Amino acid sequence: MDWLVTELRFSHARVISRRMLSHRIQISIGDITKFSGDAIVNAANRTLRGGGGVDGAIHRAAGPCLLEACRKLEGCPEGEAKITPGFDLEARHVIHTVGPVWDGGKTGESDVLASCYQSSLALATKHGLKNMAFPAISCGAYGYPVGEATQIAMQTVVSYLKVYAIPEEVTFMCFDDSMVDAYVCASKIQT
Repeated sequence: MDWLVTELRFSHARVISRRMLSHRIQISIGDITKFSGDAIVNAANRTLRGGGGVDGAIHRAAGPCLLEACRKLEGCPEGEAKITPGFDLEARHVIHTVGPVWDGGKTGESDVLASCYQSSLALATKHGLKNMAFPAISCGAYGYPVGEATQIAMQTVVSYLKVYAIPEEVTFMCFDDSMVDAYVCASKIQT
């Protein structure tokens, strides 16, 4: 699998673009709250009222209007997704999805995680969002094993993009090199 280093539309990020699928998938190290595309995905909790990790960072960066918009949505079940404006973020929208808490893989976590990606992509298609960025859903406090989670993410996104033209570009936003390596490894399984 060929990867090449490119620049992204925001500062302080290293980007690796995949040649497969006509450069529609990217892996980047950076701050997802600085993504300047159509949407970022928030690895939210069921209440959609902010929390720690990516969820808290997105709420802080978007400002108090995001919390007000999320209250009106009245929560979100695991595996589903809901959309709000991006408010003070560079991204125009936030797609909130609730990933599974890892329980050893015994309770359908992989199906729920795949549904998070599928539901988020479907919202992007419905709203005509051309580019979007995902964090590593459920890999933080929810304890999902990174290797398995990145394989599910990559498989779901690759399958979706083979069928749908929108979104045109999907970025997996990583917080460190080890997460990049996990996505690169997952991409090799998809070939």
